[in-house]
Amino acid sequence: MANKDNQSKPYRIYIKESKSWVDVNKEFYTNYYRDINAYRKRQQEHGRCVCPASKRYLCDMDCLTCPYAKADDQLSLDNTISDSDGNEKSWLDDMPDESTAIAEVLEDAELFHALYAKLNKLDPEDRLICQLIMQGKSERDCGKEMGLSRNTFVYRRDKLFKKLRSELKDYI
Repeated sequence: MANKDNQSKPYRIYIKESKSWVDVNKEFYTNYYRDINAYRKRQQEHGRCVCPASKRYLCDMDCLTCPYAKADDQLSLDNTISDSDGNEKSWLDDMPDESTAIAEVLEDAELFHALYAKLNKLDPEDRLICQLIMQGKSERDCGKEMGLSRNTFVYRRDKLFKKLRSELKDYI
């Protein structure tokens, strides 16, 4: 008999805004608290919620306003830690700076501008040599496309590279 009494007990939901209880059926109760309970348990696993069992009905998944919220494993990179000497250090101080230095970016930009200017001054044959090399073609294919033997193409390519190296020696 006691088992049937438990199954027919009324299900109630607490409405925080009106501070009142509302009687609902089991299906509505289960659907209402399913997300809330899952969220609360997830927060408790991370140590961010210390809501006692007697106050769980107050949970509405708004942890920012909850008096039982903690910031356990959700610390900021700006959070400071004091060492034994009393010096404060933030976690952000230990993170490596992977951004490129401005000086390196400016040097690269200057090199590209100089290289672009030199490439624009090349005669059409030398420019074609550069284009064929940039396309990843073999020396033999480049020579065929220009109507030259492989050895002649390699000679002209090396001569062009030597010329560019001497003109861009300040940048390389």
